[in-house]
Amino acid sequence: MKIKFPQASGASEMYLVQGEPLAIGKPRGEFNRVTFAAAHVVADAFTGSDPSGSPAIDWDKTLAYRTYLLDLGFGIAEAMDTSQRGMGLDWAKAFELIGHSLKSAGKRSSQIYSGCGTDQLPASEARSLDDVIRAYLEQLHAIQKLDGRIILMASRALVKVARSPDDYLKVYARVLAEADHPVILHWLGEMFDPSLKGYWGSGAFEPAMETCLAAIDASVSKVDGIKVSLLDDQKEIAMRRRLPVGIKMYTGDDFNYPDLIAGDDQGYSHALLGIFDAIAPAASGALSALAKGNMKKYTKLMAPTVPLSRLIFRAPTQYYKTGIVFLAWLNGHQNHFVMISGAQAMRPLPYFIDIFKLADQAGLLADPDLAVKRMKKLLTLYGA
Repeated sequence: MKIKFPQASGASEMYLVQGEPLAIGKPRGEFNRVTFAAAHVVADAFTGSDPSGSPAIDWDKTLAYRTYLLDLGFGIAEAMDTSQRGMGLDWAKAFELIGHSLKSAGKRSSQIYSGCGTDQLPASEARSLDDVIRAYLEQLHAIQKLDGRIILMASRALVKVARSPDDYLKVYARVLAEADHPVILHWLGEMFDPSLKGYWGSGAFEPAMETCLAAIDASVSKVDGIKVSLLDDQKEIAMRRRLPVGIKMYTGDDFNYPDLIAGDDQGYSHALLGIFDAIAPAASGALSALAKGNMKKYTKLMAPTVPLSRLIFRAPTQYYKTGIVFLAWLNGHQNHFVMISGAQAMRPLPYFIDIFKLADQAGLLADPDLAVKRMKKLLTLYGA
């Protein structure tokens, strides 16, 4: 099977599709790493709302995708930036999503951890630490009333009002004190959200890490772990080795995740990754192999996903959701390539062509015939 792709020179390239999708089903045993996939939402393509307005979600497709991820052995990191939280999905719609997701999961609802932030408080309107604390607690209490577990997200409002590292410690201690279950903290780097530059009170990693570790130490019984999304494996490893006993490091490094999850003689990272949304079959098979001590198979399945992930998450990284949803469309998980806030337009055509090729080479086109048909539709839309 072949498909013709345009090139920047004006010429065409004939690409031979490998067409060998991975044959991976539900894992037979548990993984030996705690793993969460940050799941995207499927937009309602037939809404009358403008992309700049309140987001319309196709609930059936969105929840079906979460069932698919749960069936492959992943927990769900709900209402995070992969679902365009803070970039199209506001708190009201995020809370609606959390409620639907927990209900749909049924007996598996404890495998869902939901994003708790301060996004109902615009950073421009934040005046004090108390404003930030109130915003955090409003979301914390709302999620916990649904018996939901918490991922404590970084706060744009906190960056604005904090004047020192001690301000971060004050806010986190106050919010964590009201957590019903141990939470996962989230340190999101500025490459994902430029508004978070200087989080933990410093633009340099080492002092910021010290403040973050102090926040964990002060409330250690309330913390399950921390997700670090800095796209720097050495920084993650350095912090991982400093965590208190029993506190998990969840890699959020979509560039270096295979080695971080595999670990070294001093430890390993668990995972909370947006790329797991796109590479779920390969990651599930690899994690099953890792649990059985089969490093050869783990590497064989994971290695081809890294070039794909690095492309999807290339700078400007905050637009990675476009690549995630594009693959979901190619693989038949949704009937259209339309996104909240019109985010499908945030990447150029060569990006989509390269994703198609790398997904094919990693065995991640579930139905190559369907993927080719849909890719041809996209090419036609672009006039190719």
